[in-house]
Amino acid sequence: MAFDDEKAKARSDKDCSFYLEGLKESAAFRDAYKTSAKKTVRSHEMPMERSPDGLIKHIIHEKMGTAEMCIDAYMQFIDPGKATGKTRHLTEEIAYVVEGHGYDLHWDVEFDCKDEFIWDWANEPKKFEWKEGDFIYVPPYVTHQRCNNDAQKEARVIVINSRIIKKMGFDWFEQLENAQGFEDVKV
Repeated sequence: MAFDDEKAKARSDKDCSFYLEGLKESAAFRDAYKTSAKKTVRSHEMPMERSPDGLIKHIIHEKMGTAEMCIDAYMQFIDPGKATGKTRHLTEEIAYVVEGHGYDLHWDVEFDCKDEFIWDWANEPKKFEWKEGDFIYVPPYVTHQRCNNDAQKEARVIVINSRIIKKMGFDWFEQLENAQGFEDVKV
């Protein structure tokens, strides 16, 4: 079957300009990226948030207008003897302990996808101790909670998540339980 240019032209939707709009949007993005995307974020520009997961300071977030396009990063402040909320998200998470010591609880995910996705989580968590200078890894979709076991001093942890998977349509991010002292923050 030969391709008929005249028939193709006649079949086209004269009001459709998706491709052209995409080119224009990409050119505008590239221009903004070069001229206005922040390459440096000063400490005073990093907003603090009283979130369901506790007190956090956003270092990089997609709403902050930074040049970074792939990750979100924040510092998590965990009060003495307290814990973050319980969360899970489809992206993996890495964290670096700036101050303090404590432990993470991870409820591993188990899934089956023979006919449909079936998700289930371990009844008992695995415990991972951490201290200042340690790296913490949270696998994708693992329910997790971070606990400060120092009764006197706050713990500070830098948390980094990828936002790429969100842009792919898998924005599966759940707050299962609020942080201690933040029960009033509504999702």
